[in-house]
Amino acid sequence: MRTIHTEKHLLRAAKTELSGGELVAPFECPERVAHILARIATAGLGPVEPPAEHGLGPVGRVHHADYLDFLATAWERWRAEGNRGEAIPTVWPSRRMWRGGPPQAIDGALGWYALAGETAISGGTWEAAQAAADVALSAADIVAKGARAAFALCRPPGHHAAQDMYGGYCFLNNAAIAAQRFLDGGAARVAVLDVDFHHGNGTQAIFYDRADVFFASLHGDPAFEFPHFLGGADETGAGAGAGFNANYPLPPGTDFAAWSAALEHACARIAAFAPDALVVSLGVDTFKGDPISSFRLESADFLSYGARLGRLGLPTLFVMEGGYAVAEIGLNAVNVLQGFEGD
Repeated sequence: MRTIHTEKHLLRAAKTELSGGELVAPFECPERVAHILARIATAGLGPVEPPAEHGLGPVGRVHHADYLDFLATAWERWRAEGNRGEAIPTVWPSRRMWRGGPPQAIDGALGWYALAGETAISGGTWEAAQAAADVALSAADIVAKGARAAFALCRPPGHHAAQDMYGGYCFLNNAAIAAQRFLDGGAARVAVLDVDFHHGNGTQAIFYDRADVFFASLHGDPAFEFPHFLGGADETGAGAGAGFNANYPLPPGTDFAAWSAALEHACARIAAFAPDALVVSLGVDTFKGDPISSFRLESADFLSYGARLGRLGLPTLFVMEGGYAVAEIGLNAVNVLQGFEGD
């Protein structure tokens, strides 16, 4: 299996994350990619290649122009206003404070476009996010040209990013951008399966009223887990998209038996949808040792569910999302890919 990767991910090197009332070193860190690359090499998964540059045209098929302008200028605006730390929002247009548009001050603009306050914007964030989108697009093109599967080793991740919102370590929705790429290339239907521990709220929002993308997400119950405000089983799509969204919220402590039962149901829905391509938002933070998750999957379980995805028999793009047990992330992510290939 070919992997697409770029060293430009290193430009995303934030030093601060708001967690537990403290500013801590971010759980989403460059070392995650280093461990995955090392495991790819050890396992002999296949070649690792750089992406082509695609520009913002395909990105703009998913994200709003004003949001992209914000991301492109946020760091410079933050610094120009005299701030010395990294850009973290401190105010939001909450339920009784909406005034109809983003304020001119960067403090207000950050809150307008941020869905949460843990994710700092730092120098190089925009460049790394663009490069991650290029990784996803280049890997999608490999699959569209006939490969059975490809792995987009994206960083920063993307599934929390909506049309005009960032957070949860995500700025551009790599999986959604790739799904739209398949459609723009001639696919009639695309399925997106999100197996990250956290609900893919951004992907859901992007495709919620569309019938050409079926979205399924297995995740921690939003009553207990980030991002909290989306991810219920009653969210099934709207308008033309009614019936094309499936959420599987699962309780803290979920083991592989319960998780795989939900996966089986999601796979049946995907098979019935009969997509031309499958995009897998591959988060491995369902692992029992993950520091910010509560599921109980073992490393061997990732092989098992990779094999189940392989049995769908679909052209498949894997897009890297979360996973914060850094020492084990390479083993767990590559186990999914090897399981898919039948190794």
